[in-house]
Amino acid sequence: MKYLEVNFRISCPEESMMQDARDILAAMAGDAGFETFEETEEGLKGYVQQALFESEVLEAVLEEFPFEGVSISYEIQEAEDQDWNAAWEAEGFEPIIIGDGQMVVHDGRHLPETPANINIEIDAKLAFGTGNHETTRMMLSALSTLTPSPSTILDCGTGTGILAIAALKLGAKKAVGYDIDEWSVDNARHNAVINRVDERFTPMLGDATLLDSMDETFDVVMANINRNILLNDLPRFVQKMHVGSTLLLSGFYEEDMLQLINKANELGLTLVRKCTENKWGCLVFIKN
Repeated sequence: MKYLEVNFRISCPEESMMQDARDILAAMAGDAGFETFEETEEGLKGYVQQALFESEVLEAVLEEFPFEGVSISYEIQEAEDQDWNAAWEAEGFEPIIIGDGQMVVHDGRHLPETPANINIEIDAKLAFGTGNHETTRMMLSALSTLTPSPSTILDCGTGTGILAIAALKLGAKKAVGYDIDEWSVDNARHNAVINRVDERFTPMLGDATLLDSMDETFDVVMANINRNILLNDLPRFVQKMHVGSTLLLSGFYEEDMLQLINKANELGLTLVRKCTENKWGCLVFIKN
């Protein structure tokens, strides 16, 4: 996948404002597709997939920046091709305990001290979703609380396939996933084999328009994607749900929740659960 590197220069009337300005810019720039940031002396450096970058949204974010006296400029360049998970692959990660400890995510090298009922091994190759991020953890936690266990799963923006794999290990019979990134789709297939669920999981390359050619509906639809894509794709998600189906959403900030809830309500969904972690949000809906 090709990335853009965006260097933000933040000018503040008081030096003490810089950290708050960085934090708010990072939160707001997520709406323009940015995935990760690193702090610089001048402000902030952000990374965004070229295919997901929304320049008009970024301009609107900067115009609406809430700090009086703060000015922000930026320069864009194509990021050097690299293995974005090189450090992760070299070091791995410590086991991630989900909920009450009944589920654990590990890298196959660092194993949990205490075995869990559900063990998920993830080998991330240029794909999002190891369980380290707040949104993934909240989605896994919400998924593990669903009763009765769903039979069919749709995983939108599947990444490493972690959510679909978790659902299958929790008892689902079938999972279908899609992602716009070829690396992610290949990685999801790889992780399905590692976890011995490959015969029940079908990852596909593409976006939500793939759903238009599907006749079936699903017991659970999951999407851990940024707010703008969720708002755009929600009608397609609902078309793949039957009465009683569950929709799990994350990938957005706490302040985005109301907009997503309102959109979901318009489409006939009822909110049954919401949670937050470090300003990130997760919503669970039922189709009436």
